[in-house]
Amino acid sequence: MHEQTQPSGPQAATGIPFWDRLLAKFEDAANFIAAAFIFILMVLGCLQIVMRTIFNNPMTGYIDLVELSMAGMAFLGAAYTQRMGAHVRMELLVGQLKGRVYWVAEIVATGLGMFIVGVLIVYGWDHFVRSYELGDTSIDAKFPIWPSKLIVPVAFSFWFLRLAVQLVGSIRLFLNPALEPQGVVLIKDAAEHAKEEIDEVLGPDAGQTSTEGR
Repeated sequence: MHEQTQPSGPQAATGIPFWDRLLAKFEDAANFIAAAFIFILMVLGCLQIVMRTIFNNPMTGYIDLVELSMAGMAFLGAAYTQRMGAHVRMELLVGQLKGRVYWVAEIVATGLGMFIVGVLIVYGWDHFVRSYELGDTSIDAKFPIWPSKLIVPVAFSFWFLRLAVQLVGSIRLFLNPALEPQGVVLIKDAAEHAKEEIDEVLGPDAGQTSTEGR
C-alpha cells in the first residue's frame, strides 16, 4: 500500500536523494544478512532433525544458536522495512489527510519514532558493552552473547538514519507540498497496489492489457 519515491535527474546526486540511495545500500545489505540468518537457521533445523532422529546425536548448542540469531532476524531488516513502507501503519485516519495536514502527521509520527529508536540505541549499546566486558556466554554451548547484542544498536542506527531522511523529506513537503516527493513513502490505494503486483509478476504490459480489457 506504499510507494518509495525514486528521484532522478541532477538533484539525485545531492541532498535527500543522495542520502536516500547511500543509506539504501546499507539497508539492503542488512536485510540480506537477516535473510541469510533465516536460511541458515532453516538448514540447521533440518540438520538437527536428521541428527536427532537418525543418528540419535543432536547438535550441541542448537538452541543457543537459535536464540542468538533472533536479534539479526528481527532487527536487521527494520530500516529496509521502513524504507519500503512495509511496516504496520495506522492509515485509516492518516490516509484521509491531504496537503500540509498530512505532512504534519508524518512529521509528528516520524519524530516520535526517532525518539523511541534513539532511546533503544542508547540502551542497546549499554547492554552490548556490559555483555562484552563481563564475557557473557550462552547457557549450554557457552557461545559469546555480545555479537548478538551488538546487532541491536547497529540495526537501530540504520533505522534511525532512515527515519531522519524521511523526516527531512516530510518537512520539505510540508513547506511546499507542490514539490516532487523525495525520501518519503507515499500511500497507495488498493488498485495501484494490485497493478504493481501484476507488473512485478507478469511485466508492465500485462497490467496495461488487463486495464484495457475492462
